[in-house]
Amino acid sequence: MATVELLFSALPEHVRTARLVAAAVARRAGVDEAVLDELRLAVGEACSRAVGLHISHGVAAPVRVVLIEDEKKFSIEVGDDAPRPAPVSAASGAAHRPGSAPDEGGDGEDDMGLAVISGLVDDVEVTADETGGLIRMSWPTTPGAAVS
Repeated sequence: MATVELLFSALPEHVRTARLVAAAVARRAGVDEAVLDELRLAVGEACSRAVGLHISHGVAAPVRVVLIEDEKKFSIEVGDDAPRPAPVSAASGAAHRPGSAPDEGGDGEDDMGLAVISGLVDDVEVTADETGGLIRMSWPTTPGAAVS
């Protein structure tokens, strides 16, 4: 299992870099070329969301992106350190219920980003608690198709 970890300051201009790195590592891991645009968009949404949460909560810690290459899938984890008032968890395509009430841990902008991600990625899991949040996305890889 190969892993690449990227840490970046919560600044919008670093989101593009994260997207480019994620696409390059995904291509090398054997993710189908046909889904690389969606992968880039999903990573951009997840990173933009994390940057926004860090800025709005005054979090100085960097945004974390972990790229994991397994035998049959490629996963990306985007983590933030913005506290949430109530635990939130959803899986496999239903990242979070768009339009959920604020006391359930969601807001309109947050829900919109999560809805976009869940529309782009078939296998997505979103978790959040008082210490931060994590979006875990994965795509199948084609064995032997990895680029060196």
